[in-house]
Amino acid sequence: MDFKFADKNIDLIKPRKSFFAFTILVVLAGAILLSTFGLNLGIDFSSGTRVDFMADEPLTEEEIENEFAEIGLAPDDITLAGDDNEQASAQFIGALEQEEVTDLQVHFDEVFGFEPNVSTVSPQIGRELAINSLIATGLASLGIVIYVAIRFEFLYGLAAITALLYDAFFVISVFSLLQLEINIPFIAAVLTVIGYSINDTIVTFDRIRENVSKEEEERDIENFEQLAGIVNKSLLQTLTRSLNTVLTVLFAAVAIWLLGSEAITSFAFAIVLGLIAGTYSSLFFAAQLWLVWKNKAIKRQQNKPAPEAEQP
Repeated sequence: MDFKFADKNIDLIKPRKSFFAFTILVVLAGAILLSTFGLNLGIDFSSGTRVDFMADEPLTEEEIENEFAEIGLAPDDITLAGDDNEQASAQFIGALEQEEVTDLQVHFDEVFGFEPNVSTVSPQIGRELAINSLIATGLASLGIVIYVAIRFEFLYGLAAITALLYDAFFVISVFSLLQLEINIPFIAAVLTVIGYSINDTIVTFDRIRENVSKEEEERDIENFEQLAGIVNKSLLQTLTRSLNTVLTVLFAAVAIWLLGSEAITSFAFAIVLGLIAGTYSSLFFAAQLWLVWKNKAIKRQQNKPAPEAEQP
């Protein structure tokens, strides 16, 4: 497979309106999904109880449901794990009473020979976790904007954070569509996606900045065609690196998603989605957005009236 794009005559700037239209369409679709389906919040962000237990022989969901029914409980979700399904996790929406927790611990200890581990999240703790997750994501994004703005310029930072918001929103929208559980590992996956995506965007922007500096050494950048040529050249120069990087990471993420344990499935799936969205946004959204904004800034500078000469 020939990934040497630097010397090829490919115009990635011409279809920029199609890229923008696609991005807007995805955002609108995501907004509709979130307003209709909502998010499937796990017990990390809503009050609930999680019961983890194991047995010496394979378990089935029907067997587990029957054991809970004997003590008058009905779990909202049951997940099997382990090589032979000898481990299981049951979740209840809403916190169980202490008496109910004691009854199930005694019952499962008698049936399977192992006392289950019970963890409960109260509504207050769930709200605090949700708020802290939003704060963590917001601080990470703010730090990225400040660094990029200082290291490059404000328009680079603004374009980068817009692309990052798209990446995170895309992952959240897909989870809303599939009604996958939103939990602490999911937040970790989103922050990982943000870190990976900004790394790819920084590499692209750094090459754009280098080529802009080289062009300005020879002549002033006065029109959109000059600027578009620089951006297109920079994208082609970094495209090989971006594809090689994302494919190698994607192979590992897909392997974890398909072959990993049930506990990290949502984390790995979010990483896979984020890798795809991040590569797209770095190459075909963030750079194109910077191009449009930078062209407008150059035009404003050109249209600014020249200062009047001081009278002697």
